[in-house]
Amino acid sequence: MRYLSACLLGTALAMSAAYPAHAQSKTITVVLSEEPDIIDPCEATRSNVGRIVKQNIAETLVEIDPKDGSIKPRLATAWKQTDNLTWQFTLRDGVKFHDGEDFNAAAAVTSINRTLNPTQDCEIRLKFFGNIKVMAKALNGNTLEVKTDTPQPILPALMGTMTIASPNTQATKGERNPAGTGPYKFKSWTPGQEVVLERFDGYWGAKGHATGARYIWRSESAVRAAMVQTGEADIAPNIALQDATDKSLDFSYFNSETSRLRIDMTRPPLNDIRVRKAMNYAIDLDAMRGSIFSDGVVPMTQIVVPSINGHNPSLKPWPYDPAKAKALLAEAKADGVKVDTEILMRGRLGMYPNATEAMEAMHAMLTDVGFNVKLKMVEVASWVESYTRPYAEDRGPVLQQGQHDNNSGDAVFSVFFKYACEGPQSTTCDKQVDDGIAAASAATGDERRKLWQEVMRRLHQDIVPDVQMFHMVGFSRINSRLNFTPSISTNSELQLAQVKFK
Repeated sequence: MRYLSACLLGTALAMSAAYPAHAQSKTITVVLSEEPDIIDPCEATRSNVGRIVKQNIAETLVEIDPKDGSIKPRLATAWKQTDNLTWQFTLRDGVKFHDGEDFNAAAAVTSINRTLNPTQDCEIRLKFFGNIKVMAKALNGNTLEVKTDTPQPILPALMGTMTIASPNTQATKGERNPAGTGPYKFKSWTPGQEVVLERFDGYWGAKGHATGARYIWRSESAVRAAMVQTGEADIAPNIALQDATDKSLDFSYFNSETSRLRIDMTRPPLNDIRVRKAMNYAIDLDAMRGSIFSDGVVPMTQIVVPSINGHNPSLKPWPYDPAKAKALLAEAKADGVKVDTEILMRGRLGMYPNATEAMEAMHAMLTDVGFNVKLKMVEVASWVESYTRPYAEDRGPVLQQGQHDNNSGDAVFSVFFKYACEGPQSTTCDKQVDDGIAAASAATGDERRKLWQEVMRRLHQDIVPDVQMFHMVGFSRINSRLNFTPSISTNSELQLAQVKFK
């Protein structure tokens, strides 16, 4: 491992010699763990897209403050509820899109309709609006009406996820030349090399200190860390625990991500709850803390972190008990369950630092208690295709590596998407869960929180749809020439306008 790290560091140092340090440059270089496969604003809830697009190229109507979950104006300056199904948003005057079009209520309607078009499967729709019918209407130039088919008491927060793109944006998902209203505009994408943004001088708000940004990607964490240290890059949003060795450059923070293995409950033997419980008993979470993962990660019991409304603090993590796992498998086998069926573990390269090592460790743990598992690591495009509906009809049993980000303040941003019968990334179907989602989504205050907590309890104790892992801690390395402190939102968005030079 030391030899490998030395080799990687040597590679990065050699690369930095070829590309001199840019201490005087006003362009920020961000080194990512993977190349984006798309930069369409309607996919900005995906972390590999959001770090480039969200609030840089395309803005939202409102902004969710990562410090306390409060809602702040962005493209909308005010909002009010006019009845239990209808909200009105007052839009900011004098705003231009990067392509010269005016931002107004009609343009917002066009963008919202594109994102919510059911034929496009934009992740913003799938993740946040999959169980809601939304009708957007321009009442006048700067007044937008948003009506829903069921009461949505936190609709303004939901609109904090809705990026607004130019009305000239192509109708179909897959935009590679996005235009928004943000402080930075898209300049170029050279596949395999870089994405470049430049400052938008016509921006309605305060101009960013940086004149532009360059996004590059390196798969090895040690390389990303070394590039920042040598001055070839300014920001590495995510580096591995073992590379966060410089207290003057490195930041650690809860990053709102929850990691898990999604169990495809529709395929035998994974449709037997004893098998799903055995998988959780087989995983030694403590062995991975402080080695593969930071010792600051927290074993999960539910898809949302403790700061999110709806988190149930009474739930306890699954203990490591390989003997119990073996006993459950033996019991299921005695009842005719084919527990020796090959199960595919599908992971995503670079999903988080040490992602491959984590999958290899869990593969070994599952094998040790008697599971027949095959590990396959894939690139992001292949992973997304198998993680989101429609699923292949001829698939076998699959454990799919997953990670979910919710820094938006409420469980509504997570539970339908991941666990409802019609959830776009769900392999779970339970009437009580669906009824609980519907009731909690329409409730407010203490009732809302208690309803979500009951949904979390049922998922954790009665259904077991995941091999549960961790609420994650992130590590970022920031060049000493910058004033920028990562936060809970850094994993999913990196606002260039917040970065200042010393």
